[in-house]
Amino acid sequence: MYARNRTKLGGILKTKLAAVVATFALAVTPALAADPPAQAKAYGKHCQGQSKKRSDAAPGTKGTPFSQCVTAMAKLASGRTESPREACKTLSRKRSDAPEGMRGTPFGNCVSSGAKLLREQNAQNDE
Repeated sequence: MYARNRTKLGGILKTKLAAVVATFALAVTPALAADPPAQAKAYGKHCQGQSKKRSDAAPGTKGTPFSQCVTAMAKLASGRTESPREACKTLSRKRSDAPEGMRGTPFGNCVSSGAKLLREQNAQNDE
């Protein structure tokens, strides 16, 4: 009888401990996720239309069209390349590699997004 009461007490303590830990985690999470770091960039915002499926990538390329586009935007923003065409050269130029319902090719969409990124940077520098 004593052993059974001990296991009940242990179960109650574990439940209360779990509740305290969960409450603490919920209280701390908003404080930690308040603002992204100053150097964080949202290049994915420019590449939203690109496919995130590996099957949509051209054969022999690394990553998805989305990840290739994000890499191209980072190259443009950092100044490693000046031309959106040069930055996006790894993306497919075939319409068949584009997901259903997407307008244009992955390459063309990346180039237009890269040009938009450069325009935004130039406007920001002029201010």
